[in-house]
Amino acid sequence: MSAITILLVAIVALLAGMEGILDEFQFHQPLVACTLIGLVTGHLQEGILLGGSLQMMALGWANVGAALASVASSIIMVLALNGGATDSAKAVTTAIAVAVPLSVAGLFLTMICRTIATAIAHAMDGCAEKGDFSGIERWQYAAILMQGLRIAIPAVLLCVIPAEAVTNALNAMPDWLSGGGMVASVGYAMVINMMATKETWPFFVLGFVLAAIPQLTLIALGLIGISLALIYLGLKDLAKQGGGMGGGSGDPLGDILNDYE
Repeated sequence: MSAITILLVAIVALLAGMEGILDEFQFHQPLVACTLIGLVTGHLQEGILLGGSLQMMALGWANVGAALASVASSIIMVLALNGGATDSAKAVTTAIAVAVPLSVAGLFLTMICRTIATAIAHAMDGCAEKGDFSGIERWQYAAILMQGLRIAIPAVLLCVIPAEAVTNALNAMPDWLSGGGMVASVGYAMVINMMATKETWPFFVLGFVLAAIPQLTLIALGLIGISLALIYLGLKDLAKQGGGMGGGSGDPLGDILNDYE
């Protein structure tokens, strides 16, 4: 990458990191971050495809390291494309596959920054006791900048990796690991492990079964999900009101599962 491209990538990464805390202009959202990375690197179409896919995954992992995953996977995709030894489809697919493991690294960096932010909060308290409002502002800017550097520094380090090295590494991955979706499957398993409860497992199973039916489009699956959510909320309200059955915990699915324990 050229120096100008690396600078533009660093700016996008900085904004994505800060927006993970500010949450005003949504630069940290995968669709926005990946699209901007694709725009500044000359791979806009691939950036949009990657961002759209990661945005759907982000609905499950929320903001658990999502900013770093989006930026880092976009850079890996661009480096692979710049290397010229892999096609666009494989570059996008592999970038999607490594996104969730990268989100774990993002979560680790987030924990470090928030630990440091605790000390910054105490420093701001000290400024408040002295009536030093400018000091509070300086610490506030420092804390937000730290969140931006949390993403910008790894992004710049990735940019200096030779494109050929990334391309060779991706091409060396067997099809069952990249094209076959093994890494992506492990990533989804990590998400389920974080979200799964006895109440949500039936919905996970039902979702995977319905997704295996090729005739069902994404719109159809979305409508089925909305319908199930509305049915569940209706049953939950009915359970809270007693429903003519002597009451309950307010969680109809949980009550049913408890009957079988």
